[in-house]
Amino acid sequence: MQEFFEFRLIPRVLYKAGLVAEMGAELSSLGATKGFIVTDAGLVKSGLVEQVQQALAETIEIVGVYSDVPPNSSVAVVEAAAAQAREAGADLLIALGGGSPIDTAKAMRIVITEGGNLLDYEGINVLERRLIPMVAIPTTAGTGSEASNFAVIKDEVNNVKLSFTSPYLAPELAILDPHVTQSLPPHLAAATGMDALTHCFETYVSTEAEPMSDALALGAIEIVSNYLRDATHHGPTNEEARGQMLIASCMAGIAFTNSYLGAVHALAHATGGHFPLHHGLLNSIFLPHVVAFNANTVPDRYARIARAFGINTGGRSREEVIDDLIAGLRQLASDCGLITQLRDLGIPEDALPMLAEQAFSDGAVYHNPLAPSVEDLLGILQAAW
Repeated sequence: MQEFFEFRLIPRVLYKAGLVAEMGAELSSLGATKGFIVTDAGLVKSGLVEQVQQALAETIEIVGVYSDVPPNSSVAVVEAAAAQAREAGADLLIALGGGSPIDTAKAMRIVITEGGNLLDYEGINVLERRLIPMVAIPTTAGTGSEASNFAVIKDEVNNVKLSFTSPYLAPELAILDPHVTQSLPPHLAAATGMDALTHCFETYVSTEAEPMSDALALGAIEIVSNYLRDATHHGPTNEEARGQMLIASCMAGIAFTNSYLGAVHALAHATGGHFPLHHGLLNSIFLPHVVAFNANTVPDRYARIARAFGINTGGRSREEVIDDLIAGLRQLASDCGLITQLRDLGIPEDALPMLAEQAFSDGAVYHNPLAPSVEDLLGILQAAW
């Protein structure tokens, strides 16, 4: 065991089917009176935004809704939304959606509280005080952003995804309600679920792994391996599967907040910065290849992951077990209908060297158990292509 580790848990996490309809009393404890909702157009169309407004009508005044958050939010979107919230006099942000609306709201908090431009605050632990309070209501089970200290925002000028990291970015309250995931399409349930699984894998083998995040990661891996297929194919009618995936995603978010990520995310950030592709789908494609790259460095850790994933480990060599784990990851993605190769997403082969260079400079790569070179990252990209 390590001589020292630090474990943080900032959000208060509440879980209950139908909780969104009852959450007014919970928000009143934050002392806010003017709420501003950050979401996307699809959730407005689905009626979920109206449900949230109705649930809060007797508790706080909703002074605005920003619903133009794209799948990969940008600096420009954050600053435009922050300006609207500030002008409306908001003293509470309510993020409703997947990782993009939640990360957008997190980044908005910086601009609203500190002023200036968002790019002034890129990096690790730049913030020095509490921000405008925030509630996160995830409608996907993947990013874990409702429980993490991170926000990832695209700099569209330079085609790069930027990371903002601070304990002050974590929401004060996370509301987990499987009812709000019922309209999630199967392909998004699958991709976001693989995102959560990737968080678990990477945090468990991270150079910063520690006992408390280990337990959360392994527990979430077991949940995902048991429930992702049902959450994908039977989500609207299987409340248990969607609820379990929400819990697993939140557990994974807490885990990687404390022990960080690795090469899968570095590659996905680089690729997603240049091509408008779903982050979870990219993680799903890269994960088996990065496991193969890391396998000889942390074989005992991957063997333990394999046991949580449901692989038979009794009386077998670690090499056999890890081979089955890699095959199991590919089978899970295939069973959930996900694309498994970059070429099928329209990524040209001649872009791979550029993506390798960019991934090498991504902060996530520094916690990978085996430090990759640019050539190593290019090899992973080529294998995934």
